[in-house]
Amino acid sequence: MSIIKSSLCIVTPALADANNGNWQTARRWARLLAGHYAVRLARQWPDGPSPDDHTDILLALHARRSAASVAAWAAAHPQRPLVLTLTGTDLYRDIASDADAQRSLALAHRLIVLQERGPLALPEALRAKCRVVFQSASARQALHKTTAHLRAVAVGHLRPEKSPATLWAAAQLLTPNEGIFIDHMGAALSPDLGVAAQQTALECPHYRWLGGLPHASVRARMQRAHVLVHPSAMEGGAHVVMEAVLSGTPVLASRVDGNVGMLGSDYEGYFPVGDATALADGLRQLRRGLGHSTGQLATLQAQCEARAALFAPEAERQSLLTLLAELR
Repeated sequence: MSIIKSSLCIVTPALADANNGNWQTARRWARLLAGHYAVRLARQWPDGPSPDDHTDILLALHARRSAASVAAWAAAHPQRPLVLTLTGTDLYRDIASDADAQRSLALAHRLIVLQERGPLALPEALRAKCRVVFQSASARQALHKTTAHLRAVAVGHLRPEKSPATLWAAAQLLTPNEGIFIDHMGAALSPDLGVAAQQTALECPHYRWLGGLPHASVRARMQRAHVLVHPSAMEGGAHVVMEAVLSGTPVLASRVDGNVGMLGSDYEGYFPVGDATALADGLRQLRRGLGHSTGQLATLQAQCEARAALFAPEAERQSLLTLLAELR
């Protein structure tokens, strides 16, 4: 006798064509929960001709961009579970001023944040229904890396929230003979940012902009690098930070809550937001420590290894299942 699974619709404004963090999260959650729920992905709800589609649970990503789906579900099925996952732009921008995002927060039965400092961005009255779900990825064996030079990678579509200008300014401060090379991966979401990346590459032979690449290629390049540079001005819990940690690659990150919530408050690889000089100096310090077991790169490596268990797929699955079980 077969067991009928509860139907779960994951609403994500970004589907496969976006190739961004929201899509990666939605697709992974669908896979992790498939053995327990009948899961489907949709850009909006209802995703059919009628709200009477026998869906038992709605899990929506993005308070503002999924606001219409959240409101429609709450109106059609006020007693059925509604779970809302908050992105970085939700937590650190929209919920403070956007009425649609604020309504989504109020309507949801549970809120998900993707790193441990996320609840602090919420009004205190909403924190009781908030749960932390760390994202996950497959672990990869750390590779042996050259000590002749430092290879840094930065990953993220070019947009203001990711602060690519900080990376470009740091590249300008470094000289080609310092033995520090930067590969920057991510599509330009506005033409002017693409022009700025190309100009930096022309002026700085130690910097390359590789544009948007397939996910497998990004992970392979991340695995071969000494360090991931993540200079975001606003971050909800970056997928690439977790993937770097699981690839044996430490992180040099801006000190924003989204990064601190992933890497820990005592992590030693932070620099102030927008501070290109501090980023360049941090890369130089890592370069000096290449091949030394007590250098800064080794310290960051050990700290990242200590966080890796948080990002295991089974830990993410159990967090999601525990949260959904609360709503039965």
